[in-house]
Amino acid sequence: MRKDALVSRMRLLPCALAVGLQLSTAAISFAQQAPLEIPSSTSATSAAPANPPSPFSMPQLPDLTRRDNFSAAMQIIILLTVLSLAPAILLMMTSFTRIVIVLALLRQALGTQQLPPNQIIVGLAMFMTFLVMGKTFQRINNEALQPYLAGTIDQKTALSVAVEPVRDFMEAQIEHAHNESDVDLFCDFAHEPRAKTWDQVGTITLIPAFMLSELKTGFLLGFKVYLPFLIIDLVISTILISMGMMMLPPALISLPFKLLLFVLVDGWRLVAASLMGSFGT
Repeated sequence: MRKDALVSRMRLLPCALAVGLQLSTAAISFAQQAPLEIPSSTSATSAAPANPPSPFSMPQLPDLTRRDNFSAAMQIIILLTVLSLAPAILLMMTSFTRIVIVLALLRQALGTQQLPPNQIIVGLAMFMTFLVMGKTFQRINNEALQPYLAGTIDQKTALSVAVEPVRDFMEAQIEHAHNESDVDLFCDFAHEPRAKTWDQVGTITLIPAFMLSELKTGFLLGFKVYLPFLIIDLVISTILISMGMMMLPPALISLPFKLLLFVLVDGWRLVAASLMGSFGT
């Protein structure tokens, strides 16, 4: 029965194809005979309904030939640029470099491997940076940001005014650490005459000199923090060798003593206070 039904269906297939060809031929001939009517532009415009803008349509760029649109576009570009460079600015021109170096050396001196984690070290260094740089940020807000938002000064003036408090901070730290020779070093490599006053030092020359000064000061403070824990390691290793326990790692025994000493003297508070007090005003 199934074979008979399949044979009957196969017989009907040529008939269906013939009917389809006839219908398509008739439709083509009717289309050729029908006249093509082109509506006028006015009627098409009046009859065509206004299509609402699609939410997925491409956004239109502002007309940069107009002054106000160009200013708005430039404000957006500058804002995105500042946001992308904010981590670099935070590292290069603030107290973050010195603080994070000392905290990292402190963790290494304790021998606690990854405790505290990097997120806690960086977070603590960042908030300490906000405290140290509070007056500088306040000056930037009062002298540059608020006048610019109020429209009393333009962008170029606001940027030049905002750089001045940061330059004052970097100059004060270099003078406090007695690292004026770093400024002369970069002036020599920039083929510039050695400046006699800070006004003669360019910002591009001042920033690497400040970073070099901060690295030097940070490692010096880290050495002072590292020294007590090194003494504990030497004492523990001497005791173990005298007792004949040469196969026992000294770091395994000295770690609890270093943690106990650090907690008893309230080490975190002392280190934080020394770090924030090391920045000259």
